[in-house]
Amino acid sequence: MINKISSLKVVLICLVLSFLSLNLHAQSHSYIDKNKDMANELSIKYGIPSSVILAVAFVESGAGTSKNAKILKNHFGIVGKNTVNRSRYRSFKSVRASYEAFCKLLSRKKYYARLKGKKNFSEWVHAIAEAGYTTVPKEWIRRVTFVNKKFNLSRLD
Repeated sequence: MINKISSLKVVLICLVLSFLSLNLHAQSHSYIDKNKDMANELSIKYGIPSSVILAVAFVESGAGTSKNAKILKNHFGIVGKNTVNRSRYRSFKSVRASYEAFCKLLSRKKYYARLKGKKNFSEWVHAIAEAGYTTVPKEWIRRVTFVNKKFNLSRLD
């Protein structure tokens, strides 16, 4: 009887985890679908690949589920003043404003002139990391690259 109960618990746990995994996968695709047109527009305007914009936003905002993304509409972990709370992260009026601020931020970096208009995802991500965008460059590059590959974001470039 105990073995049957234990087996049932294992099966139930597996089902719950599978459901959560499917839900997260669907939520992830939803985030990309919701923001890909905006990323494409900004890509054309700033010469930054859509794949880079979306992959960084996805990682930094937890696919739009992070506290900063929900409350501050900050999808990139951009530091600065905010009007919402006492956070070190900047607040934005809209998600689009956050995306635009990220592109403007990159456009002021030394590497921007060299990479503008290039579609090489890896070059962009390494340049962003090396310029100090993240405090853990290797891990950040790994995560952003994983998202790009998992969702085939380079197809958007």
